[in-house]
Amino acid sequence: MGMTMTQKILAAHAGLDKVEAGQLIEADLDLVLGNDITSPVAIHEMEKMKVDGVFDKNKIALVPDHFVPNKDIKSAEHCKCVREFAKKNEITNYFEVGQMGIEHALLPEQGLTVAGDVIIGADSHTCTYGALGAFSTGVGSTDMAAGMATGKAWFKVPSAIKFNLTGKPSEWVSGKDVILHIIGMIGVDGALYKSMEFTGDGIANLTMDDRFTIANMAIEAGGKNGIFPVDDLAVAYMKEHGTREYKIYEADTDAVYDEEYTIDLRTLRPTVAFPHLPENTKTIDEITDDIRIDQVVIGSCTNGRLDDLRIAAKVLKGRHVAEGMRCIVIPATQKIYLQAMEEGLLKIFIEAGAIVSTPTCGPCLGGYMGILAEGERCVSTTNRNFVGRMGHVNSEIYLASPAVAAASAVEGKISCPCKLS
Repeated sequence: MGMTMTQKILAAHAGLDKVEAGQLIEADLDLVLGNDITSPVAIHEMEKMKVDGVFDKNKIALVPDHFVPNKDIKSAEHCKCVREFAKKNEITNYFEVGQMGIEHALLPEQGLTVAGDVIIGADSHTCTYGALGAFSTGVGSTDMAAGMATGKAWFKVPSAIKFNLTGKPSEWVSGKDVILHIIGMIGVDGALYKSMEFTGDGIANLTMDDRFTIANMAIEAGGKNGIFPVDDLAVAYMKEHGTREYKIYEADTDAVYDEEYTIDLRTLRPTVAFPHLPENTKTIDEITDDIRIDQVVIGSCTNGRLDDLRIAAKVLKGRHVAEGMRCIVIPATQKIYLQAMEEGLLKIFIEAGAIVSTPTCGPCLGGYMGILAEGERCVSTTNRNFVGRMGHVNSEIYLASPAVAAASAVEGKISCPCKLS
């Protein structure tokens, strides 16, 4: 009985020839990640351990991004805690305002995540780096503390679900639509503590930004991680963004999967997740009522990359957001912000009546930069639409791609870019 891609990576990092689903292992870590919300808890827990510093100052990444720039005194205190810890321990990969970005877009951009890595982060969307062929998963702050101190973490080896992607997606269909379709199909607990392993010839028709989006939302299906095979596009991305050595793992032909699905990308349509779960999906063609909205957010660790901004700008160019509409665009990193500026995308957004924010998680978790009042509705390119996620418990969030979000901003209701005049 063979091993999946995830199982091979975990076996190698545990110093074992073979692992099986359900087995408990201790694995060496290549990177430990924390942000301004989760790191202070980990730092305080690590202080209780009375250890002499961190295990490796080069294998820890601290990214203040959730409430940064500081939204209030409490968030300022949290960031101060992280900043002082980074300085005390000479953390190489600490990203201050001006260098920071949304963590799950920033780390691959900085070349800190590569194929074959085992990465933990005290943030549930750490699963993003599976797009590069790494095993990456979210953990609690106490696990982050132990990881920073020892360079190791305990795992229960996950079983797997195989998603065979075929064909080429049509215009206006992106990685966001792919993962929303999958979550709608299997549910928010359909992959509970399982590895979501993506294969098939359709992967060649997905950009790296598409793959990051899909891996990012594996957790929204309950997945332990999401992971893609390493092809030429992934290798080119890693070489462009860093110099770290990577290692390619491939699933055995006789690897065992709990379930297998085949998804023809040609059949997918722009998809929207209705409140209050990511599984509550409808294609744009199934939405027959006029669903009026108050706000649109384009950004986040899910859809704040350059391709996302280009698509949104394509829709907004020469158009204007609907009267009374608030449209907030958040480039995920400073580099993306700068490139969007150089390409003229920010000019398009501003002329269309949108605002452009510095990189921040802000509105996604109901922090700031776009909080919803009672009864308000938002179309958002973020990853969660739980009750109260973005503000008042009686507000509503509709998850969608940048294309649908931009079209909805123009029309003032949930809309398909294919129907804009």
